[in-house]
Amino acid sequence: MVAMIVPQLHAVYNSCLGVLAICRNGTVRADGQTLAALSIGAKADPMNTTPPDRLLIPALSACNFVIGVGAFGIIGLVEPLGADMSLSTVQTGQLLTVYAIAYAVLSPLLVAYSGQVGRRRIMTAGFALFAVAALVSALAPNIATLNAARIVAAAGAGIFTPLSAAVAANLTPENQRAKVLAAVFFGFTMSQVAGVPASSWIAYTFGWRWAFGMVFALTLPCIWLIWTRVPVGLRFQPVGMRDLRDVIGDGRLMLAIGFTATFIGSQYVLFTYIAPLLSATMGFGRDGIALVLMISGFGAVAGNIMGGYLSDRLGWRITLTGLCIAQMCLMPAFSLLPVGQAMLFGLVFLWAMGSWSFMAAQQTRLINLAGHRAPVVLALNAAAIYVGAAIGSGVGAAMILGYGILSLGIGAGIGAAIALAHLTLSARFTPLAPPPS
Repeated sequence: MVAMIVPQLHAVYNSCLGVLAICRNGTVRADGQTLAALSIGAKADPMNTTPPDRLLIPALSACNFVIGVGAFGIIGLVEPLGADMSLSTVQTGQLLTVYAIAYAVLSPLLVAYSGQVGRRRIMTAGFALFAVAALVSALAPNIATLNAARIVAAAGAGIFTPLSAAVAANLTPENQRAKVLAAVFFGFTMSQVAGVPASSWIAYTFGWRWAFGMVFALTLPCIWLIWTRVPVGLRFQPVGMRDLRDVIGDGRLMLAIGFTATFIGSQYVLFTYIAPLLSATMGFGRDGIALVLMISGFGAVAGNIMGGYLSDRLGWRITLTGLCIAQMCLMPAFSLLPVGQAMLFGLVFLWAMGSWSFMAAQQTRLINLAGHRAPVVLALNAAAIYVGAAIGSGVGAAMILGYGILSLGIGAGIGAAIALAHLTLSARFTPLAPPPS
């Protein structure tokens, strides 16, 4: 699989550089002012006095909803897509792995390379790449084309998602950033509640191509929203490849970013295999598992809201520490299944709420540390999510093979304890101040 992915990554990266070069050459406004890249922590041009559009945050949230459906909707397409193309479950499931690897590799590189490009222009270009990938996926004649399209989709999402957070945070007072970031990613959370199940239903009812077609249709108004709602003419300290090298070379900052992978990894030890766990222990079939996933989705929504609230009032360190401790207590309970259904539903809701509460606090922490390099740091943080998911899934598989499926809860709890140790260590060695812009 690696031999197949690497040349495709290289080709897509070169194509993206071409798109970014075109965007870079077109960053002169009609009034002759040059746009510089938006970044957190840098001083804005005093001429930029226009207040933020009140529809900007809802627009960014809607765009992240579509990206969430396009990224993770493949989970519900595994069986119909595999049956149509005569693929095994493993071959079809690799479409998500390809996306994760591509996102982790391309997102930091493309965000850093595009540092001189105006935010509205580059975010629109990134989402347009995502749209093209959805259309190609819907028309793909074989798995190789689908894999290539997934890489392009990851490149587009890897540009848009971290920059959406950077734009929103930079236009928001510092004491409100966590709530605003939670609002921006609320759409991504809602994609897990409504979008992914809807994609699955369409695939089973009309065919998997229609599911990708739905994503493409949803991207079109989003491109218009980005172009019309993201402010024009913002001038901030630019970021570039040197900033990426500096961040990667900053061991203390990378230690802070790495906490994302550790925390997410602990969750995916359990989450990746929640369906077979419930089937084996609770006797749940399609409807029971779907109900649990729906409850998990509502818990994710509650966690997304709660995370921003707690971070703004308690600070990132207390919030993240509390979440690690809560997950250390909650996840081992899954090793005690079966339990009563009411108890299970409550456990799932609390677990999902804790899992999705951490992002606003972690992003606020990183933005405050990063200074003008925040877009690059946020891209690396987004990549860490996928690294953590891959590691957690691998650890979960090893736990099942070595100790049985009931070991997943205990393994996930140990992972949360490791995440707490990582958090404590990274907080101790955290840079005291962001670098000067």
